[in-house]
Amino acid sequence: MLVHPQFDPIAVSLGPLAVRWYGLMYLAAFIMFVTLGKWRAKNGPITGWTEKDLDDLLFWGVLGVVLGGRLGYVLFYKPAYYFSHPGEILAVWQGGMSFHGGFLGVLVALWFFGRKTGRSFLQVGDFVAPLVPLGLAAGRLGNFINGELWGRITSPDAWWAMAFPQAANEDRAAALLDPALMTQLAQLGALPRHASQLYQFSLEGVSLFVILWLLSKKPRPVGFMGASFLIGYGAFRFIAEFARQPDDFLGLLAGHMSMGQWLSLPMILIGGVVMALSLKGKLR
Repeated sequence: MLVHPQFDPIAVSLGPLAVRWYGLMYLAAFIMFVTLGKWRAKNGPITGWTEKDLDDLLFWGVLGVVLGGRLGYVLFYKPAYYFSHPGEILAVWQGGMSFHGGFLGVLVALWFFGRKTGRSFLQVGDFVAPLVPLGLAAGRLGNFINGELWGRITSPDAWWAMAFPQAANEDRAAALLDPALMTQLAQLGALPRHASQLYQFSLEGVSLFVILWLLSKKPRPVGFMGASFLIGYGAFRFIAEFARQPDDFLGLLAGHMSMGQWLSLPMILIGGVVMALSLKGKLR
């Protein structure tokens, strides 16, 4: 069984200032967004974009990611707790960000940017869609470095099985409910789990980027690229959630699906509707 490398979450210490790997992953995501965006503006089939447009879009996008991601976590995952402790809602340094909340925040940011520049929401979304997945990949890599958001328990004989020391409490809780797991825990010192962060890195990040980047090389109807992102991300996230450990304070919800899966279904459905309308030429 593999063992998580236990990276130091702090990449560089400069006196009292600590630069964390997760922060560097966010920085890498923004740099890749701008770099790919400039290339796409010069060489892609969508014209009329300038470097200033990308700088402005990044500013609005960062606001959308941070505010939406935090508020999404508060509302989707722990509403009762944060309504009882409102002073902690903005305490992002304590952890807790939601992709789906961040995504909604970005949608609002795209709408504001479109209003400002005279573009439709769908036109902005089509330009942005291929630029996003590598940033998502960087975020999942940050999750793996931190040893957080680990996967569900799997077979100890699986070559991909990995022990996460950070999951010790959950390992013990699971073992108390299953004698076979108790035996494994006693023998191995940890329960074998999926490295689901790397699955999501590969699916939602690298694979989705390749698909969208190839699709974006040719002119597409309005709404097509944005719909492709919705369908692709939703489907890949839904699949990866089967290997990811559900949040301990939520578990599996009605229908035995995780919160991530329930939130991904609307993305797939809305993406399918937008795709159909786009291919019929009914969007502008």
